Amino acid sequence: MKIGFIGIGVMGHSIANHLLTAGHEVFVYNRTKSKADAIVSLGAVWKDTPQELTKASEVVFSMVGYPQDVEEIYYGENGIFKADVAGKILVDMTTSTPTLAEKIAETAAQRGADCMDAPVSGGDLGAKNATLTIMCGGTKEVFDKLVPLFKVIGKTYTLHGPAGKGQHTKMANQIMIAGTMTGMTEMLVYAKAAGLDLPKVIETLAGGSASNWSMENYGPRILRSDYSPGFFVKHFIKDLKIALDEAEKLELNLPSTKAACQLYEQLAAKGHENDGTQALIKLWWEQ
Repeated sequence: MKIGFIGIGVMGHSIANHLLTAGHEVFVYNRTKSKADAIVSLGAVWKDTPQELTKASEVVFSMVGYPQDVEEIYYGENGIFKADVAGKILVDMTTSTPTLAEKIAETAAQRGADCMDAPVSGGDLGAKNATLTIMCGGTKEVFDKLVPLFKVIGKTYTLHGPAGKGQHTKMANQIMIAGTMTGMTEMLVYAKAAGLDLPKVIETLAGGSASNWSMENYGPRILRSDYSPGFFVKHFIKDLKIALDEAEKLELNLPSTKAACQLYEQLAAKGHENDGTQALIKLWWEQ
């Protein structure tokens, strides 16, 4: 199959590589061309614009940073919708707004294309290991067509309803992650102050009801002072703000999520916006 992939970042490179390894013809575009050099060296084909990439592809995946970036690659001067998209499937894996997902789906339908919002969870490790959780919004017909590709890049993939519901599910995911990241961070702060052996504490808690993905994957990184981004602080702030905006529309108050967002904004203000989310510990531990 001819597949386009827009956004060769921390996760995009691994996802595109899995599709390439599975035998598909993969076309790539990235705002900074040099970041695609590695995947091109493995056999992917560079395209100069999202429009050109879309022309060459049957299925177009996108995974970029912010909703405004999604808007640009779809509706911009050389965007996806500048190409004839009739008969194609467009899949946005960016964590974006439900409203934008609905807008893209409506435009796609008007132009004879199918569409799916499919944000993911699992970070850089999930992308590398092809164990991503994929949360989908769209029709069952399109979802069924995409399942063979989702199997290549993910461990679980679920249709949650029509356009926008994938993004709503990702917001639920990020609300949960906000709690586990702050809990894991404060746990380590407390355990260190109490004079405990931190690797032993993580091992012990992982065997009980306190076990969670954030602790098991990011706890060891913190102990190694590894703050490389499996998921950027700046992108997590973006996600939490979307979640809080959506919660407001639903007339919900989410105080824990608000507190987590404020902590991450403090972290970014200290110059750590390009660190991984595990860098939250830096608000307590001087490096």
